[in-house]
Amino acid sequence: MLKAGIVGLPNVGKSTLFNAVIRSHKAEAANYPFCTIEPNMGMVTVPDPRLESLTPIFKTKVIVPTVLELVDIAGLVKGAAKGEGLGNKFLSHIREVDAIIQVVRCFEDPNVHHVAGAIDPVRDIETVGTKEKLDKDAKHGDKTALAELEVLKKVSEHLNTGKPANTLTCSREEKTVIKGFFLLTAKPTIFAANVKDTDLAGANTNPFIVSVREYARTHHDCETTVNCAQLESDLIDLSTDEAKEYLHELGVAESGVDALIRSTYHVLGLRTFFTGNEKEVRAWTVHAGDTAPTAAGIIHTDFERGFIKAETVSHSDLVRCGSIAGAREKGLCRMEGKDYVVQDGDVIHFKFNV
Repeated sequence: MLKAGIVGLPNVGKSTLFNAVIRSHKAEAANYPFCTIEPNMGMVTVPDPRLESLTPIFKTKVIVPTVLELVDIAGLVKGAAKGEGLGNKFLSHIREVDAIIQVVRCFEDPNVHHVAGAIDPVRDIETVGTKEKLDKDAKHGDKTALAELEVLKKVSEHLNTGKPANTLTCSREEKTVIKGFFLLTAKPTIFAANVKDTDLAGANTNPFIVSVREYARTHHDCETTVNCAQLESDLIDLSTDEAKEYLHELGVAESGVDALIRSTYHVLGLRTFFTGNEKEVRAWTVHAGDTAPTAAGIIHTDFERGFIKAETVSHSDLVRCGSIAGAREKGLCRMEGKDYVVQDGDVIHFKFNV
């Protein structure tokens, strides 16, 4: 299973946000640096309102959402790549995840210490993303090593312009080599701007958030979500209706955590297809580009081994028709073969024979 790691400087709200995301208090949260010493892990339910809309069609009240794994990694300080702060042990934890959620503090509070002494979101982003020193030895005449050194030189020149590795244009072979370097900036990234609850409604005009979004677009070509970690933590103990009412009073349409989880799911290259019957409606995870037999194998290996066809209809078409029979009558159900690439939101019934 792919993992996303939450990173950031100490006291930016990482562990508080992690607790809110996994709806538990597994990660300790406190107002001092290096509170999180070992990486905390949790399975996260991916919020998807499409599941609820399928329950009347399949005449069931049981839904099974899909999940992803989230890792809370200890706070870093400038110089961690050289062993300063908590050092290389924690950089290794980051290298083991497939995508990065960087929590950035976008609020002033004299009661909450900032490790750098002042609030500057862009500076904080650059501190966490500091370029690691790339050392690789190549034996004279070793073609593999020499090829790696050529790629390393290309990457280093790109990094020296101040741009992250994931914006470098390179071939598929070069990407494979770069993956072996374990560069933090080569990973898909999302920025989570952490604000006070009173700042949520006016987030679009918050100068801190504006600067983070601009930096994210320019340097990483990625999303920035707005979250209030403390508020999300407080919502854990409320019912769904109470939480919605509280958010409404703050002028907020939905939980920032829901948006963050969905964005993380997609930046990991994951997509969802659905199955349904009178017992349950279930969401399944595939990688973008996976074919129908691969999707069938996620349910059961026999489905992939004996794959014949996949009766497929899009979620939106099925909901509009109100039933599988209705979708068939309108010609919206398709029989797809082995080469079909599963699309996000497909509702699929697999036909197989073993």
